[in-house]
Amino acid sequence: MTQSMGKDSILRIGTICTVILAVFMMSGTAHGDSPAPQNEQKTTYSDDLKVIITQVARSLIPAVVHIEVTQQQVVPSSGFSDLPQTPFFFNQPEATKKFKREIKGLGTGVLIDDKGYILTNNHVIEEASDIKVILSNGRHYTASIIGKDPKTDLAVIRVKTEARLPFAPFGDSDKVEVGEWVVAIGHPRGLDQTVTQGIISAKNRQGITDPGSYQDFLQTDAAINPGNSGGPLINLRGEVIGINSVIASESGGFEGIGFAIPSNLALSTAHALITYGKVKRGWIGVGIVDPDMEKASSLNMEVPKGAMVVDVVKGGPADRAGMKKGDVIVEVNGSEIMNSGRFRNQVAETIIGKNLSVKILRGGKEMDLNVTVGDLDESLKFLIAVIKDRLGVEVRQVKPQETDTYGIDSGVAVKWLDPKGPMTQAGFEVGDIILEVDGQMIRGMDDFAGIVAMLQPRQETILLALDHRSGQSTYVQVSAR
Repeated sequence: MTQSMGKDSILRIGTICTVILAVFMMSGTAHGDSPAPQNEQKTTYSDDLKVIITQVARSLIPAVVHIEVTQQQVVPSSGFSDLPQTPFFFNQPEATKKFKREIKGLGTGVLIDDKGYILTNNHVIEEASDIKVILSNGRHYTASIIGKDPKTDLAVIRVKTEARLPFAPFGDSDKVEVGEWVVAIGHPRGLDQTVTQGIISAKNRQGITDPGSYQDFLQTDAAINPGNSGGPLINLRGEVIGINSVIASESGGFEGIGFAIPSNLALSTAHALITYGKVKRGWIGVGIVDPDMEKASSLNMEVPKGAMVVDVVKGGPADRAGMKKGDVIVEVNGSEIMNSGRFRNQVAETIIGKNLSVKILRGGKEMDLNVTVGDLDESLKFLIAVIKDRLGVEVRQVKPQETDTYGIDSGVAVKWLDPKGPMTQAGFEVGDIILEVDGQMIRGMDDFAGIVAMLQPRQETILLALDHRSGQSTYVQVSAR
């Protein structure tokens, strides 16, 4: 999967056939020893680094696994790629026959305990019909999926064995420093137990992948290549501080910009998947963006920071607490909020039912609000009304027979339309299926509701939709009310 980020492409580094996987690299810390006399043997910085990386590699390689997956994919035998893009063109020939093909993929994972639980990327094992795991000692196992979380691109699989398996210790990713040396272990292009090195180039990177996902990436200059998604990024104490996930690349290979999911997020997600099979997240019912310079100036802020509220869901936790559109959230529980992504992640990670002390700026004045965090799973009932109001539509999850008939994996289907609403005016009919919104894949109701809730009045959005009559897909422009 690719997305644009400036001049580079963002590539998930799990491969299914030609899909790209990747790995990160690492290094070490230096000692500031005084120069040794000329005739004495001296220990150099590079000597120290070599020893440390060797020790880290030796201790962690046994906990890193090679993952091989098989997918059964439904593919149309032909199509009508030259159809006009908009509006919908109905009464086209019926959808052509589909056929199934088997696709092989590679990835990396890391054992997180001695019971066989393995943490990897969701995009490595998503839709897999068969998963094989190969340990560093060459032993093969069949793995089962314990849980998947597309919002963080993380998944947990498990191999069952009576043997106690080696596993990797995890460190505190919040303590990672920019410039810190790191080591990565993985299986680039199927080359097992490959060790590389680099540094942490930046922290708290957001907007790298799907805007609807929870992002707080560590950036590294470690070399990343196909085959290493799900592999560990390790500090020089031998602790996992990240799970390698995506790269920025035009060539599809190493170009010095890679991203890892922080270990704190990865481990908490893994524990939730193991315990509940899913991740429960907090929600307060606001749409937020980073404030621009104009907004910052109007609030007497020297630089734009915080999270500006652009929408409040009626009846939601924030609405009940008195939050309003135009407020800028600058502090939560005494901690400064630097951007909207950080605030979104913090709310999502908060225990449901807990009160948040939120400091906002409104009209140039500070105000304190107490917001009780709600359950994101229960937010849909509030967002259905938002969807109906913004686009004049009600949707449902696609049915199994629809995925088989049209050869699709996900999406939402139109079940009701306002005769005078934006979707009707754009040519939609009941039964049509929405696959993407502004380039973001729609996996289900939550994805669609979350994106539509962020739309502003009269904002134009581009939907990739499938015509239920012909089975053909096209892009449609819709303006929100």
